[in-house]
Amino acid sequence: MLTISRPTLSRFTLFLSASALLAGCAAFNRAPSGLSDQDSMYVVLGEGGAPVARVLTSAATCPAIKIDGAELAMNVRAQPQTLPLRPTRSAPEDSKPSAFPLLTCEKFIPPHAASISVAGRTLPLPHPQINRIVVIGDTGCRIKKSENAAQPCNDAQQYPFAAVAAAAAKWQPDLVVHVGDYLYRENACPEGDKGCAGSPWGYGWDAWNADFFDPARPLLQAAPWIMVRGNHESCSRAGQGWWRLIDPRQFVPGRDCVTAANDDNGDYSDPYAVPIGGDSQFIVLDTSNTPGGVIKPGDIRQIKYADMYRKLDALSQQAGYNIGVNHHPILGFAAKQDKKDGKITLNPGNGGLQSVFGAINPLYLPPRVNAMLSGHVHVWEEVSFSSPHPTQFVAGFSGTAEDTVPLPETLSAGQTPAPGAIVEHFSSWVNGFGYMTMERNGASWDVKIWNVAGQQVNSCKIEGKRSVCQFAQVK
Repeated sequence: MLTISRPTLSRFTLFLSASALLAGCAAFNRAPSGLSDQDSMYVVLGEGGAPVARVLTSAATCPAIKIDGAELAMNVRAQPQTLPLRPTRSAPEDSKPSAFPLLTCEKFIPPHAASISVAGRTLPLPHPQINRIVVIGDTGCRIKKSENAAQPCNDAQQYPFAAVAAAAAKWQPDLVVHVGDYLYRENACPEGDKGCAGSPWGYGWDAWNADFFDPARPLLQAAPWIMVRGNHESCSRAGQGWWRLIDPRQFVPGRDCVTAANDDNGDYSDPYAVPIGGDSQFIVLDTSNTPGGVIKPGDIRQIKYADMYRKLDALSQQAGYNIGVNHHPILGFAAKQDKKDGKITLNPGNGGLQSVFGAINPLYLPPRVNAMLSGHVHVWEEVSFSSPHPTQFVAGFSGTAEDTVPLPETLSAGQTPAPGAIVEHFSSWVNGFGYMTMERNGASWDVKIWNVAGQQVNSCKIEGKRSVCQFAQVK
């Protein structure tokens, strides 16, 4: 039976998730508790650090779970189902219904549970104080017709997420933070393209498994996760899978992205805190539906994100050190090249969030937020400020096709990701895939950047709201 152990008297509840047998009708003839070695299992931490055991299986019923030796039934989160085609970011002829031919099972784990077992496979439980953290983001293989994008998903060097996950797992983290965008195989591989030939596509289980669950397997087994929602998990994209498979909260009909008329519910969720010991916590934000530009007053996003700011501020009162986690960088840069003259310019942080948060606080984030972790820009990046803004890290470099326009080695005088934010230190790595680690060092954090092979390419230190790195830009 699957055994999980951790130090007793942990503050945290456990949210353990074990995923999917690849399906087919014949698979339903197996014994109800018979989980395959191909199943993906993972631990996700939700509100207040509360974890839940989750199993995705093509068996007919949910398996039993043992918690501290007591065998209990798991609850059904979602039944196998093929969902009707809904409006997506793609044209109807380039879309298809999302099939989830598996049963989603879960069990919320009581505080201080010391061991958990399901069908003989072991997963870790969180420690009372989390000291070693892996940060990854933007991990799927990009196939998108509207942008003529067809990343070679069949080439492990050009789509290396499996290698990134394996290397990060060897680092033996206490926690994994994914800053969003799990599924990128939105459309069919172009005919004749050998690089992605035969790839699953769309927003159903086969694409989710190919882009995330299968390549992430060793890292899913290594540590519990915080999973952040990206724009690729909005309702008009992979939101149906997000709610069925990933989000740590209850699965609520009408908030599941099945019907477009309910997207004002499905595209938003409240922030929540995950304590990590030492008077520190992560605060997780769902910014999946923010636009790049200014959000006008009265727009549903203005209402939702203003409420998010207030709740973020309230949550930040619970700990002395707060690390915000969202997908869209509020205080980061992205490079853009003009198609006509080739000139490279720097785009500032997300204009949608800046317009709403900045109307409440000209510093954009509550004063007790010390650092932000984000993705969305397909590079690694660090920005620190002499003004009282939190340091910003971007870790969207773990699998999807990298941005083709590199960030500059140095910034021109006065360049800023947001009005009023005065940049003091800036660092980037734009030449490779990899992962970021954070290791607690007293009251500070040691940050390291690693390539696919698990070789260190840069190091930084976070103290309070400021950070500084060894190299301005990794060559």
